[in-house]
Amino acid sequence: MTEPQVWVLIGVFAAALFGVIGIMTSLTLRVIRTEIGALRSEFARLETKMEAGFAAVDRRFEYLERDVNALYRHTFGIDKE
Repeated sequence: MTEPQVWVLIGVFAAALFGVIGIMTSLTLRVIRTEIGALRSEFARLETKMEAGFAAVDRRFEYLERDVNALYRHTFGIDKE
């Protein structure tokens, strides 16, 4: 363990190990960021579709409420005519 070549090899292997760990970490973070960006766009699309669907349901309820009110007025003789 006193030979300089052994210490050089240990240093080279340690540097290579830290280099690989650094590269793998940066690549992994890049992939995670890309996936998070894709998820955000998917959620934005889903939000848009849900808002459109809820608006359609709201319109249907408005029509239903109008029809129920008309039936109520007709049934109990509250018609304005």
